[in-house]
Amino acid sequence: MTDSKRKILVTSALPYANGPIHLGHLVEYIQTDIWVRFQKLRGNQCTYVCADDAHGTPIMLKADQLGISPKELIDNVSAEHQRDFSGFMVGFDNYYSTHSEENKYFASHIYTALREGGHIDKKTITQAYDPEKEMFLPDRFVKGDCPKCGEKDQYGDSCEKCGATYSPVDLKNAYSAVSGAKPIEKESEHYFFKLGNFETFLRSWVDNHVQEQMIHKLNEWFESGLQNWDISRDAPYWGFEIPDAPGKYFYVWLDAPIGYMASFKNWCDKNNVDFDEYWSESSETELYHFIGKDIAYFHTLFWPAMLEGAGFRKPNGVFCHGFLTVDGQKMSKSRGTFIMAETYLNHLRPEYLRYYFAAKLSSGIDDIDLNLEDFRMRVNADLVNKVVNIASRCAGFIKKKFDGEMSAELAEPELYNEAIAAGELIAEAYEKREFGKAMREIMALADKANQYIDAAEPWVLAKQEGKEQEVQDCCSMGINLFRVIVSYLAPVLPQVAQDTQAFLNIDNISWDSIKAPLLSHKINKFKPLMQRVDEDKIAAILDDTKTAIEAATAQATPPAASTPLTDEPIEETIEFPDFAKVDLRVVRIAKAEHVKGANKLLQLTLDLGGETRNVFAGIKSAYEPEDLEGKLTVMVANLAPRKMKFGVSEGMVLAAGPGGEDIWILSPDDGAQPGMRIK
Repeated sequence: MTDSKRKILVTSALPYANGPIHLGHLVEYIQTDIWVRFQKLRGNQCTYVCADDAHGTPIMLKADQLGISPKELIDNVSAEHQRDFSGFMVGFDNYYSTHSEENKYFASHIYTALREGGHIDKKTITQAYDPEKEMFLPDRFVKGDCPKCGEKDQYGDSCEKCGATYSPVDLKNAYSAVSGAKPIEKESEHYFFKLGNFETFLRSWVDNHVQEQMIHKLNEWFESGLQNWDISRDAPYWGFEIPDAPGKYFYVWLDAPIGYMASFKNWCDKNNVDFDEYWSESSETELYHFIGKDIAYFHTLFWPAMLEGAGFRKPNGVFCHGFLTVDGQKMSKSRGTFIMAETYLNHLRPEYLRYYFAAKLSSGIDDIDLNLEDFRMRVNADLVNKVVNIASRCAGFIKKKFDGEMSAELAEPELYNEAIAAGELIAEAYEKREFGKAMREIMALADKANQYIDAAEPWVLAKQEGKEQEVQDCCSMGINLFRVIVSYLAPVLPQVAQDTQAFLNIDNISWDSIKAPLLSHKINKFKPLMQRVDEDKIAAILDDTKTAIEAATAQATPPAASTPLTDEPIEETIEFPDFAKVDLRVVRIAKAEHVKGANKLLQLTLDLGGETRNVFAGIKSAYEPEDLEGKLTVMVANLAPRKMKFGVSEGMVLAAGPGGEDIWILSPDDGAQPGMRIK
């Protein structure tokens, strides 16, 4: 590590503005935030910017489905994203949107520079076209039977069953996922970025700025040949119109990474900082992108080539990470492990997850697993039993017996110096994004601190006459070691660091200040810094996750031919015999009530004709309880009872509609009686 202070600009990938943040997303933002906080604690000038990725066909279609404008949708989602990031203590210096004047300017500027440099080509291509919605369809919005294995309902670019890749025109029995209509082929002139013009530059740049694991993958792309990249889309499209090309829009992946520049420019304007110092080709500042390995192609080929062609600096590093699994499997709605950020925060402190991710993260691109039992046990063992326990064992003696006054000398200066010396190894691990290694080193120090206290036994000494100084010395030593350990953990546990600062009565938690121990220093009363994670907290998170998924499922409706679909795959299909097992019955809503603590659920008592059932239904946004009582509707009568947070639900009421106020109970025909089976 050098003592010279650095100027660093850091970004995370831009979350797409059409849905909430889940725990899988948070791996990246927590990883980035830890690294940024570390740099700031070391005294470097580090700026962390991000933005919502706010353009593209899916956002346009989802807004249409919800009956609102795309701008209203992205504004609503941005507020939710920023709430969740703040909840997990992700400290952006600026959070912005790609739908901004700054981004429009830079996208046009870079495109124009590429065009004038001879790096833009035009070509007429044939695409799938929805004749009902009068729009060209992205590959993922065309579905049909796989041309290789025949699997039904596959996307227009690849088959999820056999792995084949193909063009949408190759699909059998193709249909538009937007309207259901049969697509036709239609020609359109598109604009292409000539990526191959930059192959020599990219081969050299990649070797020095990308992780070795990713270089192997990038070499496969080099060997197969760099293809021209289609950067245009036809109207209707939610995005920026291409200069001098009416009806043509920048593809979302062109202006998305430019959003890094736009967000930073917005921050510079607000803070009187020179944008060009960071983005000129001769810049001596540092630029790093943290991204998922699934979008490496865009960030390690297209993005640096665009910057090179437009005369801007290139990143010093693109850091890819792996995916998050839960209990060893892909996050899944059907298994109830698709946990949203907000759901977690309703039950547990964010720093528990920040620490667990840190303990698992390395500089590589391997996936990490959130094993919920291991999570609970590791947080309790490391943070509560090891780290916080040091302070809780010592603070009471200092406060009660010595009026909060610590000793004038260190009892074990060699042990303290050993803890200080470990700081450089820990700093090196942080710098290299080897967070797991850093956590192991820090916990080793916590073990040594606890071993020291165990051996000294201040609780025994306190009962012996003439041992007061030994008690004060021992506990003061423990508190000084605690201060060092929390300083090292501050990038991961910012709130604990802040609370420790108040407890220790010091001005800041920093690696520079801990070189001098606290001697003859007065501390404040110790307050518990963390609590154990109990099994019921984990169970509550999973229960709430399942409840939210069930409520969303209850609100979902099979789309009519004109109803837009979001680009979300069906998790699995069922055979007809499975469907035939579903028992649909006419029921009368005998009673309807609000559910305390639930935002979307109503509790219904359903009369099946001599039998009643208790069902929770996610229809609160559309109905007042009194409007439902006495109505006939349809329910799935043979659904297994499910224990939910608010009680046991004994079935499912069928409803349809796009959501919000537009959810409709499915009413049977006149003359139906409770208990009647629907065939």
